[in-house]
Amino acid sequence: MKHYFEISFLISIFLVSFHLSSEPIDKIKEGDLIFQETFSEQGKAIKIATRSRYTHVGIIFKYKEKLKVLEAVEPVKITEIDTFISKGKNKHFVIKRLANSDMLLTEEKIRLMKSIGNQYIGKHYDIYFNWSDEKIYCTELAWKIFKQALNIELTEEKRLKDFDLSNPG
Repeated sequence: MKHYFEISFLISIFLVSFHLSSEPIDKIKEGDLIFQETFSEQGKAIKIATRSRYTHVGIIFKYKEKLKVLEAVEPVKITEIDTFISKGKNKHFVIKRLANSDMLLTEEKIRLMKSIGNQYIGKHYDIYFNWSDEKIYCTELAWKIFKQALNIELTEEKRLKDFDLSNPG
């Protein structure tokens, strides 16, 4: 669907969404979102367009009794939390959680979210930010998991023209 192409950069909206609250690292739980600032050229473009510090997001799930990050990189994969954090600028990260997660994120819903997310493991990263299931980018992965498992849209649709694309740098 062509109009979905224009949803490209959801990160800045995630961070200001009234549905999310910040959490310290020692309190992380399954279903939390973890944000970071990356070093890539693409990250620089995302930062300029969204006016957000954060350029990458993953979702926390438990794998073999250990909390890890499901992230859309090349390819979509499961990453140790420490490894995920070490890839970010100055190892800075932010944990965000649905404000009413205790009610919404039941064990059954977490299993469903994880199952949906696991279907994307091995898929290629989408450098063009197209909205499809063939290739996927990080915020698209998070958005689709929350939508399919919980019927929650983490953000409202935002078109590419709504972002600041004027910066030549």
